[in-house]
Amino acid sequence: MGALALLARNYRARALLLAFGLAAAPNAMADTLPAAVKSNIITRFKIGSNETRFGPFEFLGGLEMVSPERLFGSLSSIRFRDDHTHFVGVLDTGHWMTGRIEREASGKLSGLADVEIATMRNGVGQSFEGKGFMDAEGVALHGDRVLVSFEQQHRVDSYPDPGFETSRATGTMPLPFQRKQLRANRGFETVAVSPMDSPLKGGTLIVAERSLDDDGNAYAAILDGPLKGKLTLSHYGDFDATDGAFLPNGDLLLLERRFNMAEGIGMRIRRIKSSDIRPGAVMDGEILMQSDFSDQIDNMEGLDAFSAADGTTHVIIVSDDNHSILQRNLMLEFRLLDSDKTTAASAVAPAAQP
Repeated sequence: MGALALLARNYRARALLLAFGLAAAPNAMADTLPAAVKSNIITRFKIGSNETRFGPFEFLGGLEMVSPERLFGSLSSIRFRDDHTHFVGVLDTGHWMTGRIEREASGKLSGLADVEIATMRNGVGQSFEGKGFMDAEGVALHGDRVLVSFEQQHRVDSYPDPGFETSRATGTMPLPFQRKQLRANRGFETVAVSPMDSPLKGGTLIVAERSLDDDGNAYAAILDGPLKGKLTLSHYGDFDATDGAFLPNGDLLLLERRFNMAEGIGMRIRRIKSSDIRPGAVMDGEILMQSDFSDQIDNMEGLDAFSAADGTTHVIIVSDDNHSILQRNLMLEFRLLDSDKTTAASAVAPAAQP
């Protein structure tokens, strides 16, 4: 234990402990519970610097969040309602989390309010302790349904909206893959619904974290709509897809996370053109931003994007703390500048090719 305690003094050791599965999550089931959340405001994204521009992104502010409710944490994905204030999230412990963000008079994030955590149920109304059956990793709002992607027991279930917090899953979307093709803890972390006026016409896209084909590309699929079919995502470096959100023009912002022993935790955002999201394609895109522990990141797993009142595109990214004292629950907000341009800023390092 002495060596472990020494490692924990280094911030990067958080990622080391995560990789070896030493961060334990609570296995408690619960009905809907309120969760009081205390937030510390993050004013700088790059530690020790007042810089606000990172590639085409402008850092607006962030939160580090804690709660006495032990189920709070393990946030895998988040989606905002049309008011850009209320949100729906999923925890990989098999729980829903709903609430709203609060802002200062300046518009910067100041905290969370009205947070509630509810137990998720499968298609026959059962709830389970642990991750074996209800390892929720992605969430998407799709008309009168909420879609949730699960690892371990790979599937995409649909729930009624409103009413998902207390409902069983009412349907499962067919996946065009055999179970043996998907790794147990590396399945479909990304589920995103495209705009109706985009080439996918409201189609649902799923992307695997690290379930790879023979060419080393990650499995992906469009589950409905006119372009329904299989495709893949170019997978290189040591980054895995953890979430994504469509921009109004149909381009996809893809959040990717890295962990390795030499470099620790990293985060990057790729932009994939709408024209490259089609059956049979190998999706790829330029890196808009890449970050490491010199920035205010942790185990970044969730991303959503929306058009703010002033017409600019805002991107909110959240982390999964795995219920570990060595990790943090973060919410970071950026403004995507020049959102119609696809050339990454010169400060962003080029991606290593496979």
